[in-house]
Amino acid sequence: MSDRRRFVKLSMLSSAALLAGKSLNAATQALPDDKQYTTRKGKPVVVSTWDFGQVANAAAWRVLEQDHRAVDAVEAGVRVPEADPENQSVGYGGRPDRDGHVTLDACIMDEYSRCGAVAALEHIKHPISVARMVMDKTPHVMLVGDGALQFALECGFRKENLLTTKSKREWEQWLKKSEYAPQNNIENMLPGGAYNHDTIGMLAMDNRGDMGGACTTSGMAYKMRGRVGDSPIIGAGLYVDNEVGAATSSGVGEEVIRIVGSHLVVELMRMGFHPEAACRKAVERIANRNAGKPVDFQVGFLALNKHGEYGAYALQEGFTYSVRNDKEDRIFEAKHLF
Repeated sequence: MSDRRRFVKLSMLSSAALLAGKSLNAATQALPDDKQYTTRKGKPVVVSTWDFGQVANAAAWRVLEQDHRAVDAVEAGVRVPEADPENQSVGYGGRPDRDGHVTLDACIMDEYSRCGAVAALEHIKHPISVARMVMDKTPHVMLVGDGALQFALECGFRKENLLTTKSKREWEQWLKKSEYAPQNNIENMLPGGAYNHDTIGMLAMDNRGDMGGACTTSGMAYKMRGRVGDSPIIGAGLYVDNEVGAATSSGVGEEVIRIVGSHLVVELMRMGFHPEAACRKAVERIANRNAGKPVDFQVGFLALNKHGEYGAYALQEGFTYSVRNDKEDRIFEAKHLF
């Protein structure tokens, strides 16, 4: 690294350290050496949130093995849970809002900082692919509601009923009390004995060392109609910077939006924090924002840097993530603050 570049980085870190009440020496310990962001060309990796991410990773890995782009891999990967009616937090079979409508949110981002998103989309099984079309075919970043549906139909997507018998039955059971109290997404039992895990976020690096990310969800079960969480919002539920790394989140989206969580994690990695440490810092910021209040919700972050290192951290116990690379195909439980 040139003297000038190192001086600029040290200056920026010094200012940040002073604002945070830390010493310059403590700040420079996080400064990466020149090898920290060396691209691991030829060493692809894919990571995703939750246990069900392992099956999605397998689909993404097949795309990476064929030497396609990371963005192609993450789109193919998250389409798997989107089409699975047994996964009631993503796509087809997702739990409806409190009025019985299944509304889907998704976003995608590639190595060129191009991005696309849809929110409050109904009747389309694969919102991630509609988001991809927004990115590839329009000058916009996000389409919502009826406009997103109109665009999807114009692009050839098929309109269908996404409310399965199982999800409808559970919603009808919920209507008996209609208690609207969004809870965390860890081991939260819903009617019928299902857990309210929500969202799949997936990050990948391809054979060229380029990165991509995708995030898709049916949102919080029995949410208010029109509610949109962090998942389709670039910088909140997902962020990719091809020079640094990528991050995604799962949990109560309102909390993630308030700190622009995934962007925060990537910027922390830019400063030299390992992915796990960056995720922890973001989680701590949420906890600090809620100091003095009961933290009875869940938020988890997952990150991947350009060195191929990955990590996650959550507020509460129970957040898991899946990893696939040339050495392992595993599910990990993230460390947690509380």
